Order: sequence, then C-alpha cells, then structure tokens
Amino acid sequence: MYTMSSAEAGPAATAASKAATTAVRRERLNRDRVLRAAVALADESGIAAVSMRGLAKELGVVPMALYKHVADKDELLDGMVDVIIGEFAQADPAQADPAHADSAQADPSHADPSEHWKDRIRQRILAARRTVLRHPWARQAIESRTDRTPAVLGYQDSLAGEFLAGGFSADLTHHVMHAIGNRIWGFSPELFDETQPGQPQDQQSPDPQALAAMAQEFAARYPNILAIALAATDGDLSGVGAGCDEQFEFEFALDLLLDGAERLHHQGWQSRKLVVNANKSKAD
Repeated sequence: MYTMSSAEAGPAATAASKAATTAVRRERLNRDRVLRAAVALADESGIAAVSMRGLAKELGVVPMALYKHVADKDELLDGMVDVIIGEFAQADPAQADPAHADSAQADPSHADPSEHWKDRIRQRILAARRTVLRHPWARQAIESRTDRTPAVLGYQDSLAGEFLAGGFSADLTHHVMHAIGNRIWGFSPELFDETQPGQPQDQQSPDPQALAAMAQEFAARYPNILAIALAATDGDLSGVGAGCDEQFEFEFALDLLLDGAERLHHQGWQSRKLVVNANKSKAD
C-alpha cells in the first residue's frame, strides 16, 4: 500500500490550507453577513469607523459589492440597529431560554399575564440595557435613526402588547410608552453629559482648596444642589466628577415609572381628551 511521504504531505497540506482560506474569503456575501460585520467593526472601533469602504475592507470585497445588500450608509445603520434589537430577546432569559419560559408557564403564579405585566416589561427593558451596554455605540445609532424599520416597530408593538395583556387601556398604554421613552431601548435620556474625557487629570480631580471654594459658592447660590451633591457623595465632593451609578439610576427611574403606571391603571385613569369626549357624549 502506498503511503504519502512527509515531503509530499507538506505541500499538499499547504495547498489545502490555502484553498480553505480562499473559500472562507469567498464565502457568499449576504445582508446578514454585512450587518454583523458592521456591528463587529463598530464594537471594535466605534460607530465613526463604520464606512462602506472600511466595511468592504473588513469583508475582503470591493465597496460596490456591499450595495447589493445595503443601499447606502443610512440603510446600513438601520440594519445594524435591527441586529441589536434582535439581541434584546437573547439577553432576556424568558425569551432566550424556552425551558425558563416553560417553567414560568407551569408555575400557577405566572399563569395570568395581567398579574405579572410589570415584571415582564422590567425584564425586557433591562435585557435591552444589557445589550446596549455590550455595544457602546448602539445608543448613538438608535438615537440617530429617523425611519422605523419592521424590527423597530415589532419591538415597540410587543412592548405595547405587554401593557395591553396586563389590562391597560390603549389610551393609558400610549401615554406610558411616551413616559418611558428611550428607556425601552436600554438607555436614559440625559440633558447634560457630565463626563469630559478630554480634560486633564488635574481638572477632573480638583484640589481641596478648589473644592472648598466651589462648596462655598454653591452654598450661597445653589444650596439645594449642594445638599444633593453632599448626600450623593457621602460628604466627599471630590466624588462629584465620577458621576452617579448609572445602572442604579436607570432601574430606579424605570421602577418609578412602572409603579406610577400601575397606580394609574388601578385607578382606571383616562386621558383628558377621552374624558372630554365622554362628557360631550353624555351631554348630547
């Protein structure tokens, strides 16, 4: 029986390796592969690094090849956001793990969706937050989008469905969704960004004299803000520049909103417009 010698095996193995590499490079390009490569590029280098030319280089194709799958940069960003939304369910144990969902349904305490709407919505929004924290660029991308894709509409529809299944009226659901706002995507709306990465370290950590002067000025001009700052930092104003615990603040605000929604639901709340229309109907 003929056995290949090591001298013969070497070139053959090398040729096979080259062929496999070429096959990988020539892997069929499709929309899903383009979008996931764009997400990976943004994860590695930030959203500003995502361009049609740069993405083509990552995929080993010419830029024109991408336009068969995404019409332009805006459609690419829309698709990247869709990928992120698709990950929301994976970050939610109840949706990602069928066994988890089955055990919840088997438990009589979880049988009635009207009794557990708040837990379900909370879990889903926190799952969205976990996803967005894994992709730091996602917030900017989501906020920049002006067109609502089917994935965006589907996610909004499913969350609205959680409220409706909980017994909420469509009227109350509408206003609660407005109140929750961008938190459904896993981030909080902030008016001011207090982090200033470009500042020199000595400006981020003021000396004791500067802190004392700031405290004195705030005590005279903004005493309520000073009281809050002292409470938040346990009296150590040097910690002001570090910011707050964002995860705690996100969950606190979410629970506050959901608790308020629950109270209004139990009170049978209606918007002013519906109340006025109801009164008109009675008058007629």
